[in-house]
Amino acid sequence: MQFLGINTRDISQAPALAFEGNFKVNYPSWYDPIGKKILQFPKGSLNPKLIPSTIVLDKKGRIAARALKAVTEEDLRKMINPLLKEH
Repeated sequence: MQFLGINTRDISQAPALAFEGNFKVNYPSWYDPIGKKILQFPKGSLNPKLIPSTIVLDKKGRIAARALKAVTEEDLRKMINPLLKEH
């Protein structure tokens, strides 16, 4: 399993770096102020106006779950547990 953060709202990278430090984020994070990286995801899967958003992809790269809000650990576990069982 792999996690990735994408920061699309901040004019400067400093707020994202502060967030990552405050919350001890240890997964990769892209700084994408113009939304170019979002275009690499399937059309309609991410919307820069609906942040935070979380998408979970299956091992074939298909969207298995999506949340257009902040998620708790419990929410995230509900999203990924079915995929973990596929292994």
